[in-house]
Amino acid sequence: MAADVIRVLVVDDHALHRDGIRQILGQHPDIQLVGEAESAELALVLINQLHPAVVLMDIRLPGMNGIEATRRIHRDHPGTRVLVVTAYDDEEYIRGALEAGASGHLSKAAPGRQLIDAVRAVAAGGTVIEPVALTHLLAGGHSIPPPATQLTERERAVLELLAQGLHNKQVATRLGISRRTVERHCDNIYDKLGVGSRTEAVVQAISAKLVSLPDDQH
Repeated sequence: MAADVIRVLVVDDHALHRDGIRQILGQHPDIQLVGEAESAELALVLINQLHPAVVLMDIRLPGMNGIEATRRIHRDHPGTRVLVVTAYDDEEYIRGALEAGASGHLSKAAPGRQLIDAVRAVAAGGTVIEPVALTHLLAGGHSIPPPATQLTERERAVLELLAQGLHNKQVATRLGISRRTVERHCDNIYDKLGVGSRTEAVVQAISAKLVSLPDDQH
């Protein structure tokens, strides 16, 4: 049972916010808060010691910011997923976090139920992008999306399911293929779209109208 528990590290310089997250996570036996950090520097130390599956990362922190911390976590601990939880929804911040390797963006104003769902989703390999964050990204897109013809029909099918927030195992089940095949399709999609993560791929694909917006984001 312990192997199924999602280990979480919270990084935020506001004690009140950390207290709130602690209370929310504590209500769910499949999620364990293993550590808290008020700075990115401390978070990087704790990750080496605690090996969390998910890091809830604020963006504005004293010293190193959350985007740079996310970049280092993504580089040095590829098995650890970062979910940015912040009060800032500026396109620059959101895009910076996703390009650094974050698995998604969640507002601090989101209800506790949404936080729990987001933690479970990113821990399983999915992505979380709130409608308002996606709107900012699409409105401020800087790059010209590549043509849809670059993707095969199967790659577009995989991308459509990624946009729905499904993780690799769910995609494999839905399409009747192996998880390894899904991973290979994902690598090809990233290469063709010129991105480094599924979150970026989803944003790029929606911007290029390669896939549709999820139903709850219209």
